[in-house]
Amino acid sequence: MQIGEVAARTELSLRSLRHWDEVGLLRPSGRSDGGFRQYTEADVEKILLIRRMKPLGFTLEQMAAALRDIEALDAGSEAGVAEARARLVGTLADATARRTDLERRLAMADEFIALLGDRLA
Repeated sequence: MQIGEVAARTELSLRSLRHWDEVGLLRPSGRSDGGFRQYTEADVEKILLIRRMKPLGFTLEQMAAALRDIEALDAGSEAGVAEARARLVGTLADATARRTDLERRLAMADEFIALLGDRLA
């Protein structure tokens, strides 16, 4: 599928998808004869994984590392699986801590909105 369809399916901008290709985070699986990016369902799944990491504030490098580790686990070969699993355990702990921080900040935002609502009522 072409980039426009992928952008619509993943609710991401064309600019983001092009940027991720340019920096090597996620390259499309192929190109059409006209040079257009061609994505597979597996590419879309990776894009959705990246999109889920973005709100947690992971860097492009951290997202790329997580993708590599997930691919290593999915490949199931013995080489590097233990190391990939160990790194993903750390990524999971990091993601959990980041989510906790987001929850705390969201609670503060809710308190602020409630305070303003009370003052204006």
